[in-house]
Order: sequence, then C-alpha cells, then structure tokens
Amino acid sequence: MSESGKTILEGVHLSKHFTGRGGWRGPRSVVRAVDEVSIAVRRGETLALVGESGSGKSTLGRVLLNLIPPTAGDVLYEGRNIGGLPARELRALRRELQIIFQDPFSSLNPRMTVEKIVGEPVWLHEAASAAERRDKVASLLRTVGLRPEQAHRYPHEFSGGQRQRIGIARALASSPKLLLADEPVSALDVSVQAQIVNLLEELKTRFALTLVIVAHGLAVIRHMSDRVAVMYLGQIVELAPVDALFEAPLHPYTQALLASVPTPSPRARRSRALIQGDVPSASAPPPGCRFHTRCPHAREICRETRPPLETTSEGRCVACHFWREIAASGAGSIVAPPPAPALTRRLALFEARTRSETAHSQDSA
Repeated sequence: MSESGKTILEGVHLSKHFTGRGGWRGPRSVVRAVDEVSIAVRRGETLALVGESGSGKSTLGRVLLNLIPPTAGDVLYEGRNIGGLPARELRALRRELQIIFQDPFSSLNPRMTVEKIVGEPVWLHEAASAAERRDKVASLLRTVGLRPEQAHRYPHEFSGGQRQRIGIARALASSPKLLLADEPVSALDVSVQAQIVNLLEELKTRFALTLVIVAHGLAVIRHMSDRVAVMYLGQIVELAPVDALFEAPLHPYTQALLASVPTPSPRARRSRALIQGDVPSASAPPPGCRFHTRCPHAREICRETRPPLETTSEGRCVACHFWREIAASGAGSIVAPPPAPALTRRLALFEARTRSETAHSQDSA
C-alpha cells in the first residue's frame, strides 16, 4: 500500500492484454503488453521506464494514467483507487495527471491555433474569462521558451522542437502534479533533444512536478532520472536508483542494454558479446523467465519457473534466479560513464527534499 507523503501513484498487479484478430476460423491472439506489474512512483522524483520496442513501457505509462483501462489490477493515485471513476471525477483527475506525447506532429490539432490548444485545459478546468485565458497562455508560452505573439499561429508553422514545447505548455496548463513524458525527444533532432530535456528539468524544479519518463535513450535516462525500471516483454526485470543501475546492473538484460551503448573511443573493445536474437512475441511469451531464450546464463529452472521480483538488501529489485552468482562472478560488470554534474546536484536536492518531507511528516504525527 501507499505511504503518505512518499508515493503519489501506484500500480498493483497491473496487466493489459489486447485481443487481436485471428486467422480464418482460427483463434484470436492475445497480446500481453503488460503482465502482472507492480510499481510505485514517489512524489517529486523522476522515474524512467526503459526497454526495447515492444517491452510494454508506453502501455504501462498509459495504464498508470488511466488513459486505457487495465485488464487486471488497480491504479492508486494518492492512495485512492482511480479505476472505474465516474466521468465527472475522472475529468477532475485529468487536471492533476497529464501526458506529453511522443510525436509533436500528430499530437496537436492542425485546425486549432496555439492559443486554443494551450488554452483548452484552462477552459476545461478553470472558471477563467477569455482575457485571463489569453494571459495564462502567454505566460505558459514564455515558460517553455516561445513568444506570446506566436499564439495565433497554427502547428504547421512551427519546427518539431517548437511543437514539442507547445505540447509541454498544454500539459502544464492545468497545473498538474504528475507528468508522463512518453518518448519526449525521440522524434526530434539530436541538436534539439538536449534543449527539451533541460526544459523538462527546469520545469520539474520550478513547479514541483513528479515525472514519469518513458524512453529508450540511455543517455537521456542517465541525465534526468532518479530511479529506473527496466521492462522486458511486459514485465519489470530490474528497478534501481539510476547510479546503482548504471554502475552495477544486476539483471542480464540490463547488462546487455548498457553494454550496447556506443563507446566514445574507437579503440575500445567490448569484453563480452551482446545478447542475440529478437524479442519473442508478446502473444506467445516463453514460459518461466521470459528472457531465458536470449540469456547467456539461462538454466533449466529459468525455462520452467518465473523468477519473482526480489528486493535486495540495498532496496533494489531484480527478477533473476541467479543474479547473486552473476554479480559475484563479475560477469555483468559494466564500465559506465560518470553522471553529469547537473544530475549530481539535482539528486542531492531531491534527497534533501525527501529527508525534509519525512522529518515534517514525523513531526506532524
């Protein structure tokens, strides 16, 4: 269960299955996009969901925000189960839980001006006059690095990075507590990605936001995350603080992801081979550990028994039968680049804030 003052959003045994079309007279296939996942998002942190394409990270994010209903399991927001809420209560909830979409080209209505796009959440959730909405839109555009006079333009008149800034302004318009950023920079040029990442970092601090980042770019994750949840074929295989995960990954899949990052030196040589093969189909996942078909450490028990998501003495979580043996042998050692200075400063601020909130809650009790 949620702890007051620590957990803002929690998924409990979440599953999301999609039913596809079967062949001629054949049975319909069931895609297990998310399968028995439990995860908690702490207030004020940045939690990253990472994995290969098809791992279920975007689906999990949408289920957590109740954008799509889960097949099984519960979603708790501030301790309250938000599944099956009436339309009026769900609309009120939308004000506090917002999303930044991956594609800035298709996520904006081409028939609406920027003023209407950004001002729509204000119109829905606040009793504001037209003049007050215009003033708030102008303020939001300045906040995300755009000019207020651009409010009368249409989305096609902006670049990709500018459109993503419009999407961020729209998400901020309702004064949310939590933002889900679904691959917020993957559709942008490399030169623009850093600008958007830095903007999200600035907004998180300025508005005291909680962020859930869905991404596959490990550089982005290392720069702006506090904790990282690694997903494989609809399940979480490892969950750890960002520094611990990058410096000493425990699960073989996490180790392979980090080993696949290109090294900056052309003379560097990898000490071991990467995993082979493709991700199995989510409509027919392997029995036991779903990674065993590609894991170099797999044994018979891996093919028969699903490993539980075990919590270590350091508070990390890993789903592997033999993670202790792998860690003791040093087979998963990864040479990771040091964290950026900005990340170190932000982590220190987050830890200080967490200690202050914990001390305050204890004094109140």
